Amino acid sequence: MPSLPSSINVAIIGAGAAGLSAAHALQNSGLSVIVLEARDRVGGRAHTIMAAPGITFDLGCGWLHSADKNRFVGIANQLNFEIDKTRPPWREQSFDAGFPLAERQDFVRALDAFYDRAEQAAQKAIQCSRDDPASNYLEPGNRWNPMIDALSSYINGCELDAVSILDMDAYEDSEINWRVRRGYGALMAAYGASCPLALNCEVSLIDHSGKQIRIETSQGALTADRVIVTVPTNLIANETIRFHPALPAKIDAAFGLPLGLADKVMLALEEPEALPKDGNLRGATMRTAMGSYHLRPFGHASIEGYFGGSFAQELEEAGPGAFAAQSIDEIAALLGNDYRRKLKPLAESRWSHDPFARGSYSHALPGHAGKRAVLAAPVDGRLFFAGEATSLNFFSTAHGAGDSEERAAKEVVVVFAKG
Repeated sequence: MPSLPSSINVAIIGAGAAGLSAAHALQNSGLSVIVLEARDRVGGRAHTIMAAPGITFDLGCGWLHSADKNRFVGIANQLNFEIDKTRPPWREQSFDAGFPLAERQDFVRALDAFYDRAEQAAQKAIQCSRDDPASNYLEPGNRWNPMIDALSSYINGCELDAVSILDMDAYEDSEINWRVRRGYGALMAAYGASCPLALNCEVSLIDHSGKQIRIETSQGALTADRVIVTVPTNLIANETIRFHPALPAKIDAAFGLPLGLADKVMLALEEPEALPKDGNLRGATMRTAMGSYHLRPFGHASIEGYFGGSFAQELEEAGPGAFAAQSIDEIAALLGNDYRRKLKPLAESRWSHDPFARGSYSHALPGHAGKRAVLAAPVDGRLFFAGEATSLNFFSTAHGAGDSEERAAKEVVVVFAKG
């Protein structure tokens, strides 16, 4: 779009899964719409790159979680994106090296017992209207507690002491997880191609003090009748985007729903035939600071590494290349030192250093599970809020973001219909 309109019916802040879903939901509403995006691309925390010829790499979201309920499965089919239904290898181990079968079985029993205790505790907590850290339900002294915490760092982006037991229990997962062969971020880019976009347009102020809402951006100002805000919670909590008059309840809710951190690294692999396609590798390190490795995703000659929580933050702070170095050290320790020459760094994510995300996906702090509904609530029938953090059951996912945005778009249409 060559220039911003001076006035619009609906301005959508953010062109991630949520913002794009809102734009699509409003396409036939008769309302004028624009999506304001600070980046030079759409997709938000969904971003696909070609890490090497023939190797796609989703720096952000990469799995169609709860695929049987996921809106983007149908969208992928409509846009002719091939879906890979290979079962995730997360609970498997391709080699006994560093994690023998008997120990893996013992770990899985401990993990399942933890989730059972947490679920029972959450049901009691609902009745008592209280909330606790999920870490309270680790078995005292269990040898696998650090590794269970490591899994939390991948799933929640943080360790269990920062996870609300009620929020963890509210998450819905059908355990059907598929992938987009060309990349989830590539799917988002195709989905956004038909949307009215203003890229490189960073919003700094939403002034709702007057009859019209005034939006100040890096490309100038415009007014809107209604605004849908879809930005990550960290940007609201830190007032990277300010509201006038201030919205303390929204800022408080955003503080209670911070973005955790989950990062990935992609390594090229020589002599790939020695490793199984879509295999899994992780060591029984007895510590939370560890990576998990997807061997040859899609059958590619590569290994994808996952890091989360405070360890991912530590590696980000160590600078570019730290994820690759850590991964090569861990893989070589498990499979043999010869793998040092077989592995080559290709690309890595560093989401906490992304100025328009500052993290990966939201989790509710203990005592703050109810803040998702607070964040989602409209303000004066003119400001609407969406994004994965406002989803009560599918938070931390792209389809949760999309569902929330369709909800916000419907709220906008109802308001306009009432005049």
